[in-house]
Amino acid sequence: MVGLAFEIQDSFNRRQSIETSSGDEKADVQLKIKYCSIKVTPVELIAYALCYIGLLTGPYYKYRTYQDWLESTNSPNIDKTTPLINRAKQLPIIAACFLFFSYFFNIQYVDTDEFLERSFLFRLFYMVPMFTIFRTRLYLAWIFSEIMSMTAGFGAYPIKAKPRCGDGPTDLKQLDIAMEEEKDGKSLNYDFETIHNIDIYGCELAPMTKQGLRSWNMTVQYWLASFVHKRVPASLKAHRVAITMTVSAFWHGIHPGYYLSFLTVPPILMAEEVMIKAFREDASPQFQEMFDWGCWFCKMRGFDYMCMGFLLLKFGSTLRYWYSVYFVVHFAVVFLFVVGKIRLSMKKKKTK
Repeated sequence: MVGLAFEIQDSFNRRQSIETSSGDEKADVQLKIKYCSIKVTPVELIAYALCYIGLLTGPYYKYRTYQDWLESTNSPNIDKTTPLINRAKQLPIIAACFLFFSYFFNIQYVDTDEFLERSFLFRLFYMVPMFTIFRTRLYLAWIFSEIMSMTAGFGAYPIKAKPRCGDGPTDLKQLDIAMEEEKDGKSLNYDFETIHNIDIYGCELAPMTKQGLRSWNMTVQYWLASFVHKRVPASLKAHRVAITMTVSAFWHGIHPGYYLSFLTVPPILMAEEVMIKAFREDASPQFQEMFDWGCWFCKMRGFDYMCMGFLLLKFGSTLRYWYSVYFVVHFAVVFLFVVGKIRLSMKKKKTK
């Protein structure tokens, strides 16, 4: 609903700006009005809010995407089977991992005194299977929600329009050409990138935290980037990431564990950025590859660590677990940040 409010505002602004536009700028605004702007009645707003495709697990989609779906006349001709099968291929392995780890591990055990009596290495290791359970459960939900969208033909756009998850078509000139070609009876290739919500390979294998975050719940990432991060006032630009993470925590709920986890993200990103500048830039390809593997390992352990806040939820329970592993990730982030800063200062002196 917040996204819809911004869509309405942006549509109004475009109609106002066309009066003062000219030339190529005016043509671009006209295309945006044609393919991005919306007009919504109260009844249509309620119908959008209660559409079954986005009501439970997502993905997030704009009202314009919903409108294009309702108005599409080519839906019966769009190939839904091939992308659906390609997406469903991942389900058996993910489901097997979820069932296997769920059988041996559970979050309730972390909140017991018996757990605190186990060895440090056991307590530290425990967050790894917990994050595995957490993310495989969400992988299953999001893939099924994508499959549901595909069966309905929802979020399908011509490939040449370069659709982006959450946003829809980004090349409006090509979209305009494609729509004219379709009217003339030409067959077009479509994809479902607009409702693509999870990039499993990016989550699992991307070396950097920022890349991992962008691969996770991608339509909501788009929402946060478009309606929070980019719209933070210039006076608060330095605090964009912290503000975005706070809004993301509130979007998830009001449990303190969310805030403890999300507010750990900005320091991790700062430390990662400093380490990249200090050690990866200007390094040999072999060293960069070693650095990326080390960065990937740290990224996954950071996600394991933050996941415990998502699962334990309570302020005391989250801090209790982090205390049991001696706040290892927090201290590691500070250590790496300091090491990176020292290395950068040494590089500057060497350059001078």
